[in-house]
Amino acid sequence: MRLPLDVAVGGVGQLTGHFGRTLPQWRMVRDEPSADGNLPVLLVHGLADRESVCMALRRGLGGLGAGPFITVSYHAFSPDVRAAARVLGEQVELASARSAGRTVVVIGYSLGGLIARYYVQRLGGDMYVPLVITLATPHGGSAAALLAPPHPLLRQLRPGSELLTELAESTAGCRTRFVAFYSDLDEVIIPATRGRIDHPDLKACNVLVPGVGHLTLPLHQPVLDHIRSLLTAAQQTTSAAGLPHGHAPGANGQPPWHGRGSS
Repeated sequence: MRLPLDVAVGGVGQLTGHFGRTLPQWRMVRDEPSADGNLPVLLVHGLADRESVCMALRRGLGGLGAGPFITVSYHAFSPDVRAAARVLGEQVELASARSAGRTVVVIGYSLGGLIARYYVQRLGGDMYVPLVITLATPHGGSAAALLAPPHPLLRQLRPGSELLTELAESTAGCRTRFVAFYSDLDEVIIPATRGRIDHPDLKACNVLVPGVGHLTLPLHQPVLDHIRSLLTAAQQTTSAAGLPHGHAPGANGQPPWHGRGSS
């Protein structure tokens, strides 16, 4: 059995383990769109995993007719979450424009989910994004960040940080629906409940994935199956509405196992 300090140290190692490597600047890696793709999906990776998780997600979500799938990457040493969210917004608007003004779904893993949330909640991204899916994202920060080096991004992940305080402010009228997957065995998000979105103004469905670690959660087959169902519902909504960006409602976020630790 691991003690709380052991878990925290392990989380710090995952948060900082790749800092010595050269990370890419913001850019888009665009897949070839399928012939019937009618739903652009932007994938935003975490702090340490770079694009590996996004590649696995693209493989796991293939064959739906959604697309194009676009990976948005960021440099961990330069922008903070706010700056990264502004650049994400530029890529969302570009993806929408290239898809005849369609709405865009954003899937963010770990820190990538917090970047996506800041964009739609604080920068008006709800006009373009009816659905944000987050995977193992520290929405309430993490105690592991308190033990990590004083890197600007990691300071923003500390509970009670200025960034997290800003995200807790009133955001009445935000149209985006959120689905937040979190685990009770996440080594990075401590305590695990900080992976939830608990904001009275946001339409959020929190999905507890029991017994899965931080690095494994976005690759867990039940999670992939649920995301596939969310994207299918979002496609159907978009097709039925036939409306320009900013007007199509989000997909239903209820999980297949709704009632088992989700809200």
